[in-house]
Amino acid sequence: MKYQFTYLINLQFLGFRFHGWQKQTNAKTLHEMVDKTLSFVFKHRDYKTLGVGRTDAKVSASNYVFQLFCDEELELKSFMKDLNSNFPPDFKGLAIEKTTSNFNIIQHPKVKEYLYFFSFGEKNHPFAAPFIVGLEEHLDIELMIQGAKLFEGEHFFHKYCTQPSAHTIFKRTIDCCEIVKNDIYTANFFPEKSYCLRVKGSGFLRYQIRLMMGVLFKLGKGELDLDFIEQSLMENNDRKFFPTIAPSSGLQLYDLEFNNSSSSS
Repeated sequence: MKYQFTYLINLQFLGFRFHGWQKQTNAKTLHEMVDKTLSFVFKHRDYKTLGVGRTDAKVSASNYVFQLFCDEELELKSFMKDLNSNFPPDFKGLAIEKTTSNFNIIQHPKVKEYLYFFSFGEKNHPFAAPFIVGLEEHLDIELMIQGAKLFEGEHFFHKYCTQPSAHTIFKRTIDCCEIVKNDIYTANFFPEKSYCLRVKGSGFLRYQIRLMMGVLFKLGKGELDLDFIEQSLMENNDRKFFPTIAPSSGLQLYDLEFNNSSSSS
């Protein structure tokens, strides 16, 4: 079906109670909740939505984007007010812009920035669970900082991907990969010290960042060394993905930018 109007909507959500973006049978998903809310806003008139990409279960987003197709031109300010009034508390619409009918949110070039929040040394307050992964073991954070930098640049990420297809491209470029102290989110129930892995690039493989974080956790525990990470990124690696995937709740899509303007004049 051809829709007359299309829009891009920026969205925040806390993903802890959802099974990712993609709709599934017998599971509560983010896409399902977005469409359910829009059904109230549109009073069950026809529309279609398309997300910028999948997220894993429990993963959150500070800036996710979905594309809305409909047959009526929207008054943007009142539409966003109505949308937020109908969203549950763990969703918030940030902005909306009209775009061209031929814009494809999946195929359009974009840069994504992910953050993975973690702490170590003691068990965290339960209220921190949706935001920060806590390890009770000690981690060598300085060594992990060095290890994160090894992922920057162009590498072969066969070992950092699950369930690839025959057409999966494993040679990828990471623009930024660093571990820094968490000064983004604070709360009185957060641990005294926490950190985040910051990763920025144009395209990521299935579970790639969580597999990278899993390897960095092992590095911090002394279970592998920096040379192991360097070897894992070479073209001649054994191409078997690592079995250690870091928990999903610490991961967040922090920012997303489309290359070139996506809006219509």
